[in-house]
Amino acid sequence: MTDDSRPLAVFDLDGTLADTAHRQRFLERAPRDWDAFFAAAPDDPPLEQGVSLALRSARECEVAYLTGRPERCRKDTVAWLAAQGLPEGRIWMRRGDDRRPARRTKLEILQQIARSREVRMLVDDDELVCDEAERAGFKVVRARWASTSAALKDAQERQGRT
Repeated sequence: MTDDSRPLAVFDLDGTLADTAHRQRFLERAPRDWDAFFAAAPDDPPLEQGVSLALRSARECEVAYLTGRPERCRKDTVAWLAAQGLPEGRIWMRRGDDRRPARRTKLEILQQIARSREVRMLVDDDELVCDEAERAGFKVVRARWASTSAALKDAQERQGRT
């Protein structure tokens, strides 16, 4: 359910709410196995700090999700969020053909959202996404509670995959 009168707290998924460590191995070999990487997402353990922040945020805000995951992962993503007890909310996902860096796609979506809704904060683990959002005037919480591999960072920035 959405309530357009409440501000939005926008959360990233991978590395913010979901621990991707167990599936990063699929990105550390050549060629990278994107199908296996995303197929393993339903088994992600939750990141307690991120989940707690989302639940606390839901007291004052509508919680929404902004992820670089491709649209084809929507069903698994919705099920994972529900299994973690996270609030239902709008989920913005990457189009299958969009390979732009996460910092570009996410900022574009945030700016689009902000035209009609107050964005109280963005919570994301990608430093480049956070930098761009802050430069654009958004309040950012940097999710530094999970470890990510160099391969995942490369995927986010150069390959436009997550």
